[in-house]
Amino acid sequence: MDNYRFILSGGGTGGHIYPAIAIADELKRRYPKAEFLFVGAKDRMEMEKVPKAGYEIEGLWITGLQRKLTLKNLMFPFKLISSLIRAGKIVSRFKPDAVVGTGGFASGPLLKVASGRGIPCLLQEQNSYAGITNKLLKDKVAKICVAYDGMEKFFPADKIIKTGNPVRGDLVESHGNVKAALEFFGLELGKPTVFVLGGSLGARRINQLIEKELGYFEEKGFQLLWQCGKLYYEEYKKYDSDTVKVLDFVSRMDLAYTAGDIMISRAGAGSVSELCIVGKPVIFIPSPNVAEDHQTKNALALVDRNAAIMIREKDLNAHFRNLFSEVFESPKKQEELKVNIKKMAMPNATQDIADEIEKLVGNTRNRA
Repeated sequence: MDNYRFILSGGGTGGHIYPAIAIADELKRRYPKAEFLFVGAKDRMEMEKVPKAGYEIEGLWITGLQRKLTLKNLMFPFKLISSLIRAGKIVSRFKPDAVVGTGGFASGPLLKVASGRGIPCLLQEQNSYAGITNKLLKDKVAKICVAYDGMEKFFPADKIIKTGNPVRGDLVESHGNVKAALEFFGLELGKPTVFVLGGSLGARRINQLIEKELGYFEEKGFQLLWQCGKLYYEEYKKYDSDTVKVLDFVSRMDLAYTAGDIMISRAGAGSVSELCIVGKPVIFIPSPNVAEDHQTKNALALVDRNAAIMIREKDLNAHFRNLFSEVFESPKKQEELKVNIKKMAMPNATQDIADEIEKLVGNTRNRA
């Protein structure tokens, strides 16, 4: 019996959206006749990304609270009430067998309504520091899938399942044809390559660092695959050359990861999980401008196991060259990082999360 109905909600950032899409894809593979509906926040990126992935989405009029008193904060109670009413109508009409939340504003009202009606709900928390929406929902849901140890400080221990974070299937299945990957980006075979990624929109401080160090990379014989982000492409495209490939967006991340010998990356949960599977030396530069400094905590979970290098933004000018040299000049250090980061990979995360959802809907139907 595979005519299940699933609602998935997660958004605001790609870190919430892509795990939800990956989970839906796995459930669809298992249950081709199942029906899916995504619920997001109006005017956020999920309203564009989810339809591109082939799924229907409905939007709620919801935003988060700002840190200082603003008109948006004054509107929050009205948005919350509106979203709860709208979520109730969606649940009543769609009649889901299970609801999955991957974080973001919209998942709050939706899972609160669904859990209140006895519909089994599951949370997927990507980060080592739980998001506010998931923390608020912890007592409402049946299971919470996490990617890091020690999450008992945020969630009831008996609900936690350590699964890891869903990652794109092409990374798990990729066997790494380096020659083809370098040719795809117009880079030279046999020359060491640094892959710089700062997220789909880009990371200003990382871009400033790379611009400043272009001469250093050239002096050391490196070529660059530099994903500067859509917000910064016009500013940095002038540096595109035979040895520096400047991209606003990387459509083939599997090839980019294969091409790179050393990675320089933000420490968002999705990037960290992907880089563990890729198994290359990584220098994390976490964003300090995220809730509870969770990117630093994500990176430290690897640094503490000698699985990655981390440099805080405030230390880049003083320490970047020394720490980068520490990696590229030592084959032993590179091998240590590769081995240790691979140990932290959880390539079956999507399947394991789908298994937990199956248990929930199976129990519900068995009771029915």
